[in-house]
Amino acid sequence: MSQWVLKGLSTGVKTTRYPAQPETAAGVSPGFPSGGPGAGELIERCPTHALEAVNGGIAVNHRRCIHCFRCVRETTAPLAWRDGFEWSGLAAGPGPSPPLGSEFERSIHILVMDAGDCGACLHEVRQLNNPYYNMHRLGFFITPTPRHADVLLVVGPGVDHLRFALEKTYRAMPTPKRVVAVGACALTGGVFAPSFVTGSGVAGIIPVDVEVPGHPPPPLAILHGLLVAVGRRPPVSLISGPGAPRREVTT
Repeated sequence: MSQWVLKGLSTGVKTTRYPAQPETAAGVSPGFPSGGPGAGELIERCPTHALEAVNGGIAVNHRRCIHCFRCVRETTAPLAWRDGFEWSGLAAGPGPSPPLGSEFERSIHILVMDAGDCGACLHEVRQLNNPYYNMHRLGFFITPTPRHADVLLVVGPGVDHLRFALEKTYRAMPTPKRVVAVGACALTGGVFAPSFVTGSGVAGIIPVDVEVPGHPPPPLAILHGLLVAVGRRPPVSLISGPGAPRREVTT
């Protein structure tokens, strides 16, 4: 036993210091196009219609972006690309939900629900429990039952055969509660929607509070979404580029 204690002391802390300190490790984010000047050919290259011509430039709807890099690679006029992982924003709706309250500050129980996910986003969510991300240090815990859940974290586009299960799970949660939609599929249906088996995201089934774009979003982006949901980090705009509507909210 003592050898493991000594090994731990000599190795030091390997867990990310985010959000107390900026994350500096390489490879934690695929990044997003940031919008700006660009040619119309880029809009035609985007397979999910994430790019739109606005005020002589190109705006990027992060909710639809799948990191395909077609707006950057093999083109003579690539869009600017930005790193980072604080991508999460408030979902469109009547306005931000009221704060959860101080009693939830360090004890948030999360129910993860697969609503037709391909496995990519679910894999990233699983990483939050590993030693590097260690979401328990921030007071986030996974629960298997909606009766104990404060946050419903949904991955997948919300396919028809899971619609009833998603609605029933949401209704079973006590109030106050939050819903965090994770991944382009959960936000817009991604490359699968609309189709005969799914609509355009889980917001068409249950109310969504926070949206985490990405295909799939990395663990730190999901962690940022959870912190936004409980009011411990500010949300950001989900659209970037010239003349894009801004939805930043400061806390």
